Amino acid sequence: MMGKAALMDAIALTNRGLVATETQKQAILAAIANLEDFNPTPRPVEATNLLDGDWRLLYTTSKALLNLDRLPLCKLGQIYQSIRVDTTSVYNIAEIYGLPYLSGLVTVVAKFEPVSGRRVQVKFERSIIGLQRLIEYNSPVTFIQQIEAGRKFPGIDVVINSDKQQGWLDITYIDSDLRISRGNEGSVFVLRKT
Repeated sequence: MMGKAALMDAIALTNRGLVATETQKQAILAAIANLEDFNPTPRPVEATNLLDGDWRLLYTTSKALLNLDRLPLCKLGQIYQSIRVDTTSVYNIAEIYGLPYLSGLVTVVAKFEPVSGRRVQVKFERSIIGLQRLIEYNSPVTFIQQIEAGRKFPGIDVVINSDKQQGWLDITYIDSDLRISRGNEGSVFVLRKT
């Protein structure tokens, strides 16, 4: 599909949005809007077989995520958003790379609730921040299994008051390997299924 190729080309050299120029951002948003017009899945929230799984972030305008790259001595590694439909859970996992042995992980665990065919309400429940080696992190899949088994992690592992920490997400495009979402703060997310 021409639209997907155009979007991939537009985001290719932006390092997930970290180094996107204004011109690139405009071109990317145009390519996203173009794809959204041809969303093959009219009610994305109900397409649980497409939604479920591990997604890697390709591009975002989210300041909260992009600012992780500005931490001293740190570089932002891969960012994953894993969706587990059967437990209505979302796991946002950002890998942080720095000095040797100081590779970190910033994770937010949330619950989602469908409110329309394309919108989910998201309530943040837990934040886990720590060193990858102490958490024994090697992939989102095994890490999520540990979370779901009730493991408490070394580092900062805190419960979030979800009454205050919530938002919504519109899934504006989804197919077997690409998902586009727009958040309540105006951020856009482009993710690929891993």
